[in-house]
Amino acid sequence: MKINGKHHHTIWLKDDDEQVVQIIDQRALPHELVIEDLKSVDDVFIAIKDMHVRGAPLIGVTAAFGMYFAALEAFDNQEFTKYVIASAEKLKSARPTAVNLAWAVDYQLTLLSNNPKSLPATLLENALTIKKESIERCRKIGEYGFPLIEKIYKKKHRPVNILTHCNAGWLACIDYGTATAPIYAAHDKGIPVHVWVDETRPRNQGARITAFELKEHGIPHTVITDNAGGHLMQHGEVDLVLVGTDRTTRDGDVCNKIGTYLKALAAKDNGIPFYVGAPSSSIDFSISDGIKEIPIELRGEEEVKYIQGEHDGTIKKVLLTPAESPAANYAFDVTPARLVTGLITEQGICEASRRGLIKLFH
Repeated sequence: MKINGKHHHTIWLKDDDEQVVQIIDQRALPHELVIEDLKSVDDVFIAIKDMHVRGAPLIGVTAAFGMYFAALEAFDNQEFTKYVIASAEKLKSARPTAVNLAWAVDYQLTLLSNNPKSLPATLLENALTIKKESIERCRKIGEYGFPLIEKIYKKKHRPVNILTHCNAGWLACIDYGTATAPIYAAHDKGIPVHVWVDETRPRNQGARITAFELKEHGIPHTVITDNAGGHLMQHGEVDLVLVGTDRTTRDGDVCNKIGTYLKALAAKDNGIPFYVGAPSSSIDFSISDGIKEIPIELRGEEEVKYIQGEHDGTIKKVLLTPAESPAANYAFDVTPARLVTGLITEQGICEASRRGLIKLFH
């Protein structure tokens, strides 16, 4: 997708040095475009943990490059395999909820061989393949999700109002996005759309990042408070809810940014379709009950107590609460499958159930 008219990915190899991976540091958006160099496992760990990069697909690809760095660094360690495995465990601990992280790291681990000299090149090639496949998954999600928007437009003959929560756009992936891929597809094919953008407290990924990328692509949108969605649904101002997922179980429970569950409840009460952009890399076929089995990340209270913004050209943080007041910062919640109209995957759309997923992923 584009920033200032120029095509970007969220992560790439530096042109003149393939031992440097570059990312868009999303903490500075929308006020600054900061390109950060990653050169080590520690750099990748910090980038994931502190949310320089965020979004399940992007986290996975970043971790895959982290494993490449692990192999490079292992040459300076006498126990090559032990070092690489320890690096893998460190990377997986950065953010426990998004399944793409462990998926990508474990995928890289399967390539460990008895020939350490060839491993860095092998892991780099595989990281680039994972990146390419992630882009294609998102493109296909857009392709399969587009008819949902087209059908609403043909029925109502006015712009289609879509509500989304958090950021499941190209900045959370590599390109296209998951929840936003059908929106981009519809817009690019001439279907008029308007997006209600949840601010998504406490880190405001919607207000900062989704709004930024929609603005750059020329898509009409309006930022709303997180609690406004139900009101809009009651008054017929929402035609469709599209969200992403950090982990979806084999029975169709969807773990996504905190607040998603409440949007699903409101959508159900108002008869509004609630769809999830779910690439296969975000589906955890090893678990069935999302509420009981998915670990929910509890992040630092400072993200709730402070808010970040721009003032006089400087990005600043401002204290919102009494300094002494404690805060709880649950990063995700789980939406039960019964509230999900369907999962939009790179293989097609299915019901949020084991039966539905088996039809697409044998």
